[in-house]
Order: sequence, then structure tokens, then C-alpha cells
Amino acid sequence: MAMDAATLERLIREGLPDAQVTIEDLRGDGDHYAAHVVSAAFKGKSRVQQHQLVYQALRGRMGGELHALALQTSPPED
Repeated sequence: MAMDAATLERLIREGLPDAQVTIEDLRGDGDHYAAHVVSAAFKGKSRVQQHQLVYQALRGRMGGELHALALQTSPPED
């Protein structure tokens, strides 16, 4: 079962309310996405920790409803 881009974006925004989120469906199959996420929650965190925050926001859907997610994360620029 695939996930649509709107659901993916909603889940990320619910987990990271201040996030600026851009989603791209890489194959048009609703199963392979690229996401660019900018959030103040990422300040002072490693890239791995930033990605973990996004995965937490997805509430266990990675590997099930969502097969692949290419993540690009960063804190906002001052």
C-alpha cells in the first residue's frame, strides 16, 4: 500500500510543526519520495539525529506504506 505526498507532508508537519517541507514523488508510484525538511528542531543536531526526528514523525510507516525516502534536512539559516 502506497502513501500519497499529502499524507507524507502532513505527518512530517505534525511531528515538526515549524517545518518547511518539500516533497517530490521520484517515480510517480507513491512509494519513492524525496523530502527536503527545514526545522529549528534540527539546530545543534547531527544529520543522523535530524533524520531520526523525521522518521519519528512518520510513526513507523517507513518500510511499510513508505518504501523509500531520500531525506535532505537542515536547520533554518539565520
